[in-house]
Amino acid sequence: MRVDISFLPVLAATFMLVFARIGTMVMLLPGLGEMNVPSRLRLTIALALSAVLLPLHQHLYTLDLNAFGPLVALLGQEILIGGALGTTARLTMSAMQIAGAVVAQQLGLGFVTSVDPTQGQQGALIGNFLALFGVTMIFATDLHHLVIAGLNDSYSLFRPGEFMSFGDIAALSTRTVGTAFRIGIQLSAPFLIFGLLFNLGLGVLSRLMPQMQVFFVGVPLSILLGLLILFVVLGAMMSTFLGSVESVLRELAPNS
Repeated sequence: MRVDISFLPVLAATFMLVFARIGTMVMLLPGLGEMNVPSRLRLTIALALSAVLLPLHQHLYTLDLNAFGPLVALLGQEILIGGALGTTARLTMSAMQIAGAVVAQQLGLGFVTSVDPTQGQQGALIGNFLALFGVTMIFATDLHHLVIAGLNDSYSLFRPGEFMSFGDIAALSTRTVGTAFRIGIQLSAPFLIFGLLFNLGLGVLSRLMPQMQVFFVGVPLSILLGLLILFVVLGAMMSTFLGSVESVLRELAPNS
């Protein structure tokens, strides 16, 4: 009995190409691609997703192992596609950091920073809280399933070996950045109004009572009232944010 294993080199090369796209995206995804997530766990998730998606899209790859140049070019294309998809999801999450920075500034907590566990760098305390809360809500509402669907649908949007439209990728990145800033400002809009009215009231109070130490009264009161407002509007903020995330993920997974 003879076992034919001549297909194994082509299968291994196809698996590496699929893994290049999926692994790059997983490395950049919010929640999974964070610095505090063990690299072995990220690698396991990427390998598992690659093994699941390989039988579905293996027929799209036409490989000639004797031609090294086209194979390297195809590998670079797969990495670029995965990076574009992962960066789009990462930029969408930046809306929470923008909102947190504005909220902290209006509450007088802009100087209070802590280490962001997702990025390993300093960030506004409220911004870090909102970012972690946003990631938690994405998993709690099963929106991460759209990420897997986006990985599957990416093979219909960006077919292996076809010329990529860099104009479309640039337009997607620009639109995602603009949407992130818009959503961030919308989420922090109640605190912008609160900060304007509160500081205006402190200015009038300082004119009416010059002997009063407005700073020592205003800062604790601003923090207290701001945190109460945050407690009241947090649900609406998360609802708006999740709607934005879902719309972006629907663009990445149009067939789901």
